[in-house]
Amino acid sequence: MAKRDYYEVLGVSKTATEEEIKKAYRKIALQNHPDTHPNDKDAEERFKEASEAYEVLSDPKKRSAYDQFGFSGMNDFQGGAAGNYSNVYRDFSDIFGGSGFSDFFSSFFGGGGRAQQRSGYGEPGASLRYDITIDFSEAVNGCRKEITFGHKVKCSSCGGTGGTGRKTCPTCHGSGRVTSGNGFFQMASTCRTCGGTGHIIENPCASCHGTGTETKTEKLMVTIPAGVDNGSRLTLRGKGDAGTNGGADGDLILFISVRPDKYFVREGSDVYLQIPVAVTQAALGASVLVPTVDGVNIKVDIPAGIQSGTMLRVKGKGIPSPRGNQRGDMYLRILVETPRRLSMKAKELMKELARELKETTSPTPMEFQE
Repeated sequence: MAKRDYYEVLGVSKTATEEEIKKAYRKIALQNHPDTHPNDKDAEERFKEASEAYEVLSDPKKRSAYDQFGFSGMNDFQGGAAGNYSNVYRDFSDIFGGSGFSDFFSSFFGGGGRAQQRSGYGEPGASLRYDITIDFSEAVNGCRKEITFGHKVKCSSCGGTGGTGRKTCPTCHGSGRVTSGNGFFQMASTCRTCGGTGHIIENPCASCHGTGTETKTEKLMVTIPAGVDNGSRLTLRGKGDAGTNGGADGDLILFISVRPDKYFVREGSDVYLQIPVAVTQAALGASVLVPTVDGVNIKVDIPAGIQSGTMLRVKGKGIPSPRGNQRGDMYLRILVETPRRLSMKAKELMKELARELKETTSPTPMEFQE
């Protein structure tokens, strides 16, 4: 198939500036990168075609030769236009830098990014998740819970070495990665011989088959501090999967769920509680006992004439901070209860009270305007 004009490939004019050429190549490269289209041969060809066009048009000497003599003008350059993409690779940090593509491209094309520099020795263990549900009172006051979980530990037979006869992998030479392909289009992948560890074991341990780890079920008593909230996390260092080749052990992370309470509603470190009071208590004032999150009842003074919906603040009776240096408040929402059943005498007294207070059956417009 005949090669397309390089300007046509990038969709730019022959008078395009260096910045316009770079911008056009970036767009095509992102749209057709093989990593986002792993099974699309057409996308792969468009990507390679655009890379070849950019290699020529981004180099002033090659561009000048191409403008004068077309594809034949590339014969004066070593390897022609195709197969020598040094200019493209040199500009990757500029073209794709700042967008997370620098390491992405360098690892894909076998360059010197972080993926290529990865050593197979000292791999850290995986961190594990454990979900635990506790009661509201346990979250407020703290508690101790026994959990049972499974994780990988060092093999008891080989002590985590995986066996004897360790030597550098002959395929990847200890890097843990191999590069396939030729020219510009190269793929870096995990070495299949050593599984990315960078070494092989000639005499694998019979118990762990060379992995250096075994699965163990463990019981652990954990302390949950006072003040944790729904969604809090508690990290137990080194209780995850064991690392290999001297790598650090992973962590066990507890994800805490808190069951809602029947009476208290939590908002941050504050709690809210609805308190019912009788009409007479609201009118005359009273001292009532109210519960707290600590499980101890306290006396709270209800001022005379309080209205339903009024909030009273009780300072320092909320949720303690997990750090132990402060505590939230408790807010009491007053709910004035109207008696549902009245005796004949009670009705007469209520009527007499209404006459004494000069109450009307309908509020006046003036009252609504206050």
